[in-house]
Amino acid sequence: MAKVRAPRRPLESYTVKHISKTIKAGDCVLMRPADQSNPQYVARIERIDVDARGRNVKVLARWYYRPEESIGGRRQFHGSKELFLSDHYDVQSADTIEGKCTVHSFKNYTKLEAVGNDDFFCRFEYNSCTGAFNPDRVAVYCKCEMPYNPDDLMVQCEGCSDWFHSACIEMTAEEAKRLDHFFCESCSSEGGYKTTPEVNEKSTQNLAFQSRCSRSGDESITS
Repeated sequence: MAKVRAPRRPLESYTVKHISKTIKAGDCVLMRPADQSNPQYVARIERIDVDARGRNVKVLARWYYRPEESIGGRRQFHGSKELFLSDHYDVQSADTIEGKCTVHSFKNYTKLEAVGNDDFFCRFEYNSCTGAFNPDRVAVYCKCEMPYNPDDLMVQCEGCSDWFHSACIEMTAEEAKRLDHFFCESCSSEGGYKTTPEVNEKSTQNLAFQSRCSRSGDESITS
């Protein structure tokens, strides 16, 4: 007679003993990579279940990807703590969890007074098969017309209210921090500063990258 595998039962929470942390669905965690020379993986726990004997605990993980894991690679506007929420799911042993972390919304991340080692942010969802982003367009700033990178210091023009990188206005970060007032080239030109900004037809940038994904030793490459 064929053996029948006993069904697994769901758990509302589980305490990972080697880190003394309790996890539940919706938590973000750091997971051990297959190659220890790589940074820890970041995932959102979607489900926790255990076998009939109560010993083998598994989690359904939805992976976050770092910008460098896309074929487009890390770009200038990507923050050092930026992640993409992907559509890639895997079942993993709960024993591979090495810690808990927080993945903030972009807005909440920019409001943090101090960023810890376990703080990250996400502003895009990422399709690991097509390389598409959601949203696929993002607002741009400065005369370089780049999306906002929260790691970079920017100063706001008092005339048009646009934001500028210190390097793009030929200042060091320290010089920019000492400014009491700032007007961009357009607003400080003859005729005084503008009271309303010009419409910028390039106010958004299209994001169309493809992905190069690798998790737990399995590699998936789309072209």
